[in-house]
Amino acid sequence: MSRLVTLFTGQWADLPIDQMAQMTKGFGYDGIELACWGDHFEVDKALADDDYCQQKRDLLEKNGLQCEAISAHLVGQAVLDNIDQRHQMIVPDYVWGDGDPAGVNERAIEELKNTARAAQKFGVDVVNGFTGSSIWHLLYSFPPVSPEMIDAGFDLLAERFNPILDVFAECGVKFALEVHPTEIAFDIYTAERALEALDHREEFGFNFDPSHLIWQGVDPVEFIRAFPDRIYHCHVKDAIQTLNGKSGILSSHLNFGDSRRGWDFRSPGRGGVNFEEIIRALNDVDYQGPLSIEWEDSGMDREFGATEACQYTKQLDFSPSARAFDAAFDEG
Repeated sequence: MSRLVTLFTGQWADLPIDQMAQMTKGFGYDGIELACWGDHFEVDKALADDDYCQQKRDLLEKNGLQCEAISAHLVGQAVLDNIDQRHQMIVPDYVWGDGDPAGVNERAIEELKNTARAAQKFGVDVVNGFTGSSIWHLLYSFPPVSPEMIDAGFDLLAERFNPILDVFAECGVKFALEVHPTEIAFDIYTAERALEALDHREEFGFNFDPSHLIWQGVDPVEFIRAFPDRIYHCHVKDAIQTLNGKSGILSSHLNFGDSRRGWDFRSPGRGGVNFEEIIRALNDVDYQGPLSIEWEDSGMDREFGATEACQYTKQLDFSPSARAFDAAFDEG
């Protein structure tokens, strides 16, 4: 199948976009998924400068790269989160402002609305991202957590995201939540609740990423089959459980790359994700968007890994059959 194989630049934002575009083509990719941080795609400049989006397109065209999505994970995290000092490291200075939590939430909401406007101007119809969560800290139900407290988190999703999605609708752009721990939706059941809270608005769907499901014990294929019409974008990323009787999946406050962790991300094909079954499931739901590699592997050189991941994904992808394998027995 001729799905685009693209590279998400979120883990490469330390490099200028001119260099990143050249490298992406050199790695063998068909396209690129631009992160809305670093200088890869700057929402404020896209809206203020009439030439900005065309200049970005010219750069990509010069390097033979297509782009079908931009990603606003970092600012999206600040929409629902209970803001603390960590968020200053991930949002633009103009969103952080004076750091007042309510103000950061409000400015993050406006930035996500502007991201939809910038996406429309740039010519893409999907913005991937996070929502954050006001109730993630209530995950373990002790001290006891009432149902009303959880309900309030999903009510807040509706309160803050419906106005955002109104702008997405006006712009003809979809928001694709990367279902992920620390987000309002982190597995199948919470994804169902998120859709319900937003009345199943067409503008809200998912950026499918198996790496965030498998270590939790959630089958990524079941996620695709649960939401066949809501997979708006797809990340190719791997992870593996490394449980040895000393640590669990909560990871013991150990950072990524620490061998003592109970799980970690791996380069595609080198972890526990069954990508064969994922491709079959994506074919079943007629997903025709990009296969975008979000490369994260603390134990591997990233340029080697990005090149290998591109080759692996292109070899992995295939078209569904146009006929039953035993159809010949019905002929004649």
